[in-house]
Amino acid sequence: MRKTFFCLAATLLLAATALPQSGPLAGAVRRPDTTPHDATHPSPTVADKNKVMDLFQNQQFEDAINYLHPALGDDSANTTVLGYLGYAYYMMDNARDAETCYQKIFTLDSANTSALRYLEMLHQHDDPDGALLYTNHLLTLQPDRSIWWRTKGELLRRIKQPETALTCLQRAYTLSPTDNKNIAAFADILIERKEYPHADSILDIGLAADSLNFTLLKLRQRSAYNAKDYATAIIPGEKILAMNLPDINSQTWLGLSHYNLQHYSDCIRACEFLLNNGYDVEALYYYISRSMSKLKNYTGSNIMLQVCLKKSIEPTTEWYYNGMADNYEALKDYKKAIAALDTAYYLFKDPLTLYNSGRMAETGLHSRTLARQYFTRYLAVAHPETPEEKKVYAFIKARWGAHAAAGKHPGSR
Repeated sequence: MRKTFFCLAATLLLAATALPQSGPLAGAVRRPDTTPHDATHPSPTVADKNKVMDLFQNQQFEDAINYLHPALGDDSANTTVLGYLGYAYYMMDNARDAETCYQKIFTLDSANTSALRYLEMLHQHDDPDGALLYTNHLLTLQPDRSIWWRTKGELLRRIKQPETALTCLQRAYTLSPTDNKNIAAFADILIERKEYPHADSILDIGLAADSLNFTLLKLRQRSAYNAKDYATAIIPGEKILAMNLPDINSQTWLGLSHYNLQHYSDCIRACEFLLNNGYDVEALYYYISRSMSKLKNYTGSNIMLQVCLKKSIEPTTEWYYNGMADNYEALKDYKKAIAALDTAYYLFKDPLTLYNSGRMAETGLHSRTLARQYFTRYLAVAHPETPEEKKVYAFIKARWGAHAAAGKHPGSR
């Protein structure tokens, strides 16, 4: 996501700085050794900012590094080229070398807002406390920039300081109330605090200016849904659906809002939209099932519930029931062993489970009647594929098949 703005960032960076006109450049930044120097971009003694811009716009970041790096020595104080290199490393996801460049700039020029911003971004995911230090530097330099207040507020939320975060996000919104990012960030924390009317008021202003903004629509829907104002929640929810934007939260809120308003067909429609877009989620089948039941489509409801059952049970569960059956058999507690196998068969329908139950009924419980019931069911549903399964099937068929219909056990008279 961060890379979508690379052209704009490169433009701003080039506009804000001027390349040196002469002399070698220095800096403790490693040159990548993965690709030889591109002969079409010879090493500069004087770097050409137009060439750098072309490389950035064409996303040739490695070429840009190879082009700029030879101009650096071991102790560069040229913040311009360090900035270019830092940006190129950043766009290649080389966080370590990018930070080296920007940290060097910050050491040389503590008022360099570009370096501070990139340092903050490099730290924001794994080190929010460290990112906050750079954001505070930015606020000291530019106290009226709403972006720095918003950034600080979001970082404070991550480190669990909600009250201070609220103050910062409110300040960002006050400084720039038409910025959708400020509206969204402020509304989000208000919803978290259950201040729904306040959140709704600023979201409605934002939506009046940008009625199809996905982020604002989703926040408006979330606020209404959390407040149990289901009639209002469906309005932004339906807009998001009409925009053909699959979102598990939005369409779930929409479906449940319709359900609570007894709009059962609409609940099914919202859930099916997600299913048709690849969201194979157990809860969606359940909501469809409940809606079908309300519409008296009990057969359809049961079909959906069967899907729910399959999804709610992990395939490995069968292993556990079979394992318990083995343990009970070893303890000669055949009734519990067969009970565990009965559950396994009910859930997973493996015919060999019936065979094992019949085997224990015959040899463990010495119940020919019970054994015959299990073996008869086994013969009715088994479809042996492997040589071992075919061998078992042939044995049971030879031993019990001819006598099952007559209710006799081999050897009986």
